Amino acid sequence: MSFAWLTALAWLAALAAALIHGPVLTLAANRLVPGVPVSGGSALGPVLPAILALSALAAGLLAVSPGRRAGAAALALAVAAAGLFAGGLGHGAALRMADQPPAARAGLGAGAWLAAALLGAALGLAVRRCRQPGLGLVVVGLGLVGLVAAGRAGLFDALSLAVEYAARREAVHAAFVEHLVLAGGALGLAVPAVILLSLWRRGQDAVGIAIGGVQVVPAVALLGGLVALTGGLLRAVPPLRDLGLSALGPAPAMVGVAAYLLLPLWRGLAAALRAPDPASLDAARAMGLTDAQILARLRLPLGAPLLVGALRVAAVQGIGLATLGALVGAGGLGRIVFDGMAQFAPDLILLGAVPVVALSLVAERTLSAVEDGMRAGLPA
Repeated sequence: MSFAWLTALAWLAALAAALIHGPVLTLAANRLVPGVPVSGGSALGPVLPAILALSALAAGLLAVSPGRRAGAAALALAVAAAGLFAGGLGHGAALRMADQPPAARAGLGAGAWLAAALLGAALGLAVRRCRQPGLGLVVVGLGLVGLVAAGRAGLFDALSLAVEYAARREAVHAAFVEHLVLAGGALGLAVPAVILLSLWRRGQDAVGIAIGGVQVVPAVALLGGLVALTGGLLRAVPPLRDLGLSALGPAPAMVGVAAYLLLPLWRGLAAALRAPDPASLDAARAMGLTDAQILARLRLPLGAPLLVGALRVAAVQGIGLATLGALVGAGGLGRIVFDGMAQFAPDLILLGAVPVVALSLVAERTLSAVEDGMRAGLPA
């Protein structure tokens, strides 16, 4: 038996174990107490055999052929299995919450998260087999749209995560916007800073040491130091308060996150500038092109995929690190996460963490599609 078949069988066995024997739902008297596990066989009901059958067909296609057609068929089957799984969870939770008091909660169990991860892995492999640029972004986008549409239709209303969202809808929306501003502002600070640092040619070794040194400083310690530094600056220059600057808030959080984004951007810019081979540079100089013309016509066009790749890494890193901005009063989705930790409410933690993961996936897939498109346009 080939390695591909062994992998497919192991994947299918893990999925079946998670869905049949694993707790896909937990029923609790309220949001704080531990829940009673409910297996997939009980929660999903007649949908479970269909999910396993579709998953088995998808795994078989991925194992038997590496071609595009098999990948496309496996993708369709995996999408159908994931859709049935999501719908089955919502329906199963609704059935079990029908006769429960208002404080009761139906949360997602470990089996549901494991099954979701396994189905996501199958979707990712099927997308890769299709070898179609931008398909991953389309799948992620359609998946998010489908989840939102199903949520608005009330399919997930009985799940505790949806209950927490309904109770904090406006706060979540405001935190989402704040998170985008924090991550985008940090990236907006880091990009021009890297460009300015790259102009100091003689000091590139010192720049590399300084930027690399930031990475070893714990994020919480750096944010705390920036709060103290900003407070000292405001005491020394009081008029800065009139400009809206404060020791706590978005300013130190943006600067702190931007400091961590310098390294991937600086390395990406350096690699992009080295993208043309020496022979091409010599030919350009022999044609009489200036350094500025070589930069605009040769270095940047050939290094554009590397620049977008560095931007992708920095964007995903910034979205994640912006969560810590709540520790210094910057708001964002981190505020919901830390509120959930303070209240020992796992679903409230997930309410803040899940949008961060979704944002990271969208940013990664979008910029990956742009990067792949640029690489495809380069001469072989």
